[in-house]
Order: sequence, then C-alpha cells, then structure tokens
Amino acid sequence: MKLLVANRGEIAVRVLRAARELGIPSVAVYSEDDRESLHVRMADEAEALGPAPGSTSYLHGERILAAARRTSATAVHPGYGFLSERPDFAAVVQAAGLLWVGPSPAAMAALGDKAAARRTAQRLGLAVTPGLEVAEAESVLALGLPVVIKAVAGGGGRGMRIVRHESELADAIRSAGREATAAFGDGRLYAERLIEPARHVEVQVLGDGRGGALALGVRECSVQRRGQKLLEETPVPGLPTEVAAALEHDACTLVREVAYGGAGTVEFLLGPDNRFSFLEVNTRIQVEHGITELVTGLDLVAEQLRLAAGGELPLRPEARGHAIEARICAEDPRRGFAPAPGRILRLRAPAGPGVRFDAGVAEGDTLPEAYDSLIGKVMALAPSREAAIGRLGRALDEMEVAGVPTTAGMLRALLDEPAFLNGAVHTRWLEPWCAARPTSEATIVAAAAAYAAAAVAAGPPDRAATPTPTSPWTTLGRWP
Repeated sequence: MKLLVANRGEIAVRVLRAARELGIPSVAVYSEDDRESLHVRMADEAEALGPAPGSTSYLHGERILAAARRTSATAVHPGYGFLSERPDFAAVVQAAGLLWVGPSPAAMAALGDKAAARRTAQRLGLAVTPGLEVAEAESVLALGLPVVIKAVAGGGGRGMRIVRHESELADAIRSAGREATAAFGDGRLYAERLIEPARHVEVQVLGDGRGGALALGVRECSVQRRGQKLLEETPVPGLPTEVAAALEHDACTLVREVAYGGAGTVEFLLGPDNRFSFLEVNTRIQVEHGITELVTGLDLVAEQLRLAAGGELPLRPEARGHAIEARICAEDPRRGFAPAPGRILRLRAPAGPGVRFDAGVAEGDTLPEAYDSLIGKVMALAPSREAAIGRLGRALDEMEVAGVPTTAGMLRALLDEPAFLNGAVHTRWLEPWCAARPTSEATIVAAAAAYAAAAVAAGPPDRAATPTPTSPWTTLGRWP
C-alpha cells in the first residue's frame, strides 16, 4: 500500500503518523498556502493541488486523483472535512482502482447524508428528532420554531444556523447554504426542531463492511460554541450503564443495516430524563477520536487502514479510566473568539504521564486564513474523571503559544466551573457562560503586545532555539 492523505492540518498529521508506524509509504497534498506546512514535511512525498480556497485544492477531486496517479499511490485516506463524506468522490477513487479508506459509497450515501440517515433510522424504528429537508422557508415553519438549519453533507458546525424567529429564517437558509457549499461542495440543507436543554453524546463505531459492527463507548460533546465542540470526554459523566448500552445498540443497528466499513460516529441528543433521539452519523474519523483511543488502547486510524484492506474487526477492548480533550484554536477573545490566523512564534506542548497533544502545526508555522483555526488537541487520561480534569488543567497551564491568541485560557477556566464539574452542561450552556464573563480588551491587548514584543526581541524563531516569552494567559492569571 502507498497512502495518499487527501487532507491537511491536524488530521493529515495524525494519519501520516499512523502510516509511518505501519511502514506504509505516504503522499501529502497541499494548497499554495500549505506549501511548508507540517503535514507536507512529514510525508514521504508531496504534491501541489492549487490555490488556497478549498474549491481549487482540497475539494478538487480531479486534482487529488491526478496527484495519486503521479505518485503511484494505491490508497486514499480522506481524513475529516473536505471530501471525507462525499460518496461521489469515494466512488471515483474506487473506479480509479484505488483503495478508499472509509465506508463504501453506498453506505456513505445512506448514513453520511443527514436526510437519508434520518430516513434509515426511522425505518429501523429508532427515535429521531422531528425534521425535514429544506426546500423553502415555508416548509421549515411547518416544524415550528425554534429550529436548527444544518448542512446535509457537513459537520463541525459548518453550514449550521439556529433560528428562533421567523424573521431570521430566510437569511439563515441563505448563509448556511453558502457556508456549506464553500466547506463541503454541497449546499443542501435540512432542518430539525431545536430540543433544549439537551446533551450531545456520540458512539464511536467500527464496521467491517460485511455487516459486522463494534461499538467503542460513548463520548460527551455538549460543551459547544456555535455548533463547534470545545471539550469532549469519555465515558459520559452520570450516564446510566443501561442507557449507554442502548445507545451502542442503536448505533450498531444503523451500521449493520448498511454494511458500514471503517470508523464512524453515531450522534444522539440526550434529554434530562436520559431519553435519547438519533441526530446524525459522521461517516469518517472524528476530531475527538483520540480520547476513545486513550481509554481503549486502540489506534483507530490503523484500524481504518486494516479494515479498508479487508481485515476483521478487533476484539472489544476493556475500557480503562476517563479521558478528556480540549481543542486549542487560534481565536481572538476580544472579537467574540473570531478566527485569528497568523504565525506561531512559540509553541510549547504539555507533556507528562497521561497527556497527549495532537497538533497540525509546529513552532514557526503559519496558520492560513483560508482554513479552520485548530492548532491542536490536548488530551488527558486518568483513572477517574476528577483526576482526568485535574491532569488536563495542569497540561493547559503548562502549554505555551505565542503569535496568535488561543482558546486555551477559556478552556482552562471552564474546567473549574461547578456546572462542568458536576456534569450538568448542555449544548446551549456555553454561550451564556461566556457572555457573563466579559474580557477586558485593554488588559488583553496590553498583555498580548508585551508577549509579542518579548518574542520579537528574542529574535526570529527556528526549530532548534526559540524565544521564551511569558504567555499573556499566564500574565493575566485565570481567564476572567
């Protein structure tokens, strides 16, 4: 096998590491803005795709296939985002004689398309939140407000809008459609009745492509802002054993029905009474797959590669301990946590027992404006939830980033919140929490300026010897 990774950033680096461990030659692809990125440096070979916009690079299937032909690649791993949930791209890859590291096009069409997945779940008797495909604003009103508009082909909060008033609906449909088209090359939308308060939980599954399925536990993903998950953990705090088992049963029922192959995630909404309803399926590896790896000991990317080559499902491992993850993004707290691309002047990763840091960049790299703001994910594993939270807090205190503002300070503060510590959060909890804690722009600007000045005074960064300015989050103490 020779593996082409049709993605960028953190997930491309993660897949390339798995390939290196397995002795599989690798090919990276890159846009003009990613020419010197970490995933390009890590691969055995690298091929240019085109200009930075996704439509001319990572969403351009023909250019990706041409890169595979030029390098004699025999397999394609799509990562997450971009073309990872496009059955038409998977079909073209297979038609070209290449191994697709993921579910078959038919399984992807049945579950990766959110509208089709809802129909499949309903046919199998699973509880499903009320929803419909968006034809026009009037059709959505039939559900009753509030509703959530979502991209049929998307994930990660892209192409998603919450609508509480009729006057917001038409604009929400237009803007969600534009964003979905830019992110996934597919502007189709569907609407769901907004259920609140609710927790967002998900089951990690593996399928063998022949009707076999394995569930690997349930993750808690309720700490979200604008539909984007920020903290994830497994197992779900306070979830009764029988409810977890029922969630895994329903997830495997869906996977078996379509002869799903590879890794996937089945997502559910969980009410205060522990009743749950099916939400969607992500027919790819998830951003938060690492915490499941920590508690199970499995390498899910290696399992993807093995299953794609016709391998058997692994034996179900005994889950041990509690794992929690914080997504570190380059976002500016002074501007409502808007993306803040730029050069990373300093990056010191946390370490120590039970700590893992999966990053898509290294010190000295630049985060391009054209793509998402994820720097990396800090994960912690410990025997108990309390110990895992403490370990993650220590890791976030230890982490240093200069050059761009990050979400690390906010996430560190969240770990001390009573609602979070008690497992009492839900998907709409974070926004009011942030609103109740306004930052002092003048203080943050002054600290950030001093931080940047210290980095510049220390000289240009290189990968052997770099400046050691003090983080503004350290200067300011805990996030206000």
